Amino acid sequence: MSTDMSQNTLQEISDAGVSIWLDDLSRDRLHDGSLEKLISNSHVVGVTTNPSIFSAAIAKSSLYQADILDMASKGYSTIEIVTQLTTDDVRNACDLFAPTFVSSSGVDGRVSIEVDPELAYDTSATVSRGKYLWSVVRRPNLLIKVPATMEGLPAIEELTAQGISVNVTLIFSVERYRMVMDSYLRGLERRVTNNLPINQIHSVASFFISRIDSLVDEQLDASSPASVLRGKAAIANAHLAYEAFLKVTSSARWSKLASNGANFQRPLWASTGVKDKAYVSTKYVVELVADNCVNTMPENTLNELRANGIVRGDTITANFDQAREVLKDLAQAGIDFDYVVRHLETDGVGKFEKAWKELLNNVSTVTHPNEVAQ
Repeated sequence: MSTDMSQNTLQEISDAGVSIWLDDLSRDRLHDGSLEKLISNSHVVGVTTNPSIFSAAIAKSSLYQADILDMASKGYSTIEIVTQLTTDDVRNACDLFAPTFVSSSGVDGRVSIEVDPELAYDTSATVSRGKYLWSVVRRPNLLIKVPATMEGLPAIEELTAQGISVNVTLIFSVERYRMVMDSYLRGLERRVTNNLPINQIHSVASFFISRIDSLVDEQLDASSPASVLRGKAAIANAHLAYEAFLKVTSSARWSKLASNGANFQRPLWASTGVKDKAYVSTKYVVELVADNCVNTMPENTLNELRANGIVRGDTITANFDQAREVLKDLAQAGIDFDYVVRHLETDGVGKFEKAWKELLNNVSTVTHPNEVAQ
């Protein structure tokens, strides 16, 4: 495929209303110009991070070692070193995306940083950490990532009420997504009640995709090998999430907030790299195209989209009834979807906690090569 044609794929996705964000960040990307190149040439208009991304970045790069050793010599703890390394990278990425932020009126040009995963079930600690990270990075295009646990919901409301833009992560069910949207709206409503501005607050709600198919397919394979339902659960679930988004943003409640300058909490499709190689590599991008969406993807998925993506315009809004049928068929096939989403939330928090410990260990091994961070 020619360069012009491949770039057209990315242009078509963007023109259809999907913001392309990169699910990756490292000091190497900031130093070698590769992130700037993706902004210039690949329609990348934002970045998401998580503990896994930073753990890999610090483990693989020598660019962090001098700073780590310098901070350690000054008595910084491991967690203080990690905080400074990650907030420095995020701040620099925010600055790189500043022109995008301005040109999109604050919608894009966003960079996310996650509250420590070990706080996922502690509302007050999540709020405190979110406020701290917001104050340290000090950039208006920052998003604070908060997990959509039950304890995370009031933290989303509180941070929003304090004027902090939030990226809600680890959403797996439409029911929880509705609760996330309600938390965002409640935070905005509190500001309106207190005569505080809301027009500078933005949010995204990160709905996880491929992990749902991985677990559902595993269950289908155990009971019905080669089931025609394989690979259909995640897309159907996301389509119904978008329907919920449309219902909220067409409500009288939203209209009142919009009249005060409220911005959408856009659905963000996360975990969009295909894990089952039997599926089309761009499946979780081209099947999730509609206005006011974000798709955050690893670079290999972006490259697949550039090279092989076939964009068919809006692939969501005509498929709500079909999505309901898929979930109905899955239930009849014995899939307990409530179990699936509960398990994935718990598992997701656990994976990020493990990555967080690995991140601390990667820093600790530089300062104390013979010790392991606890």
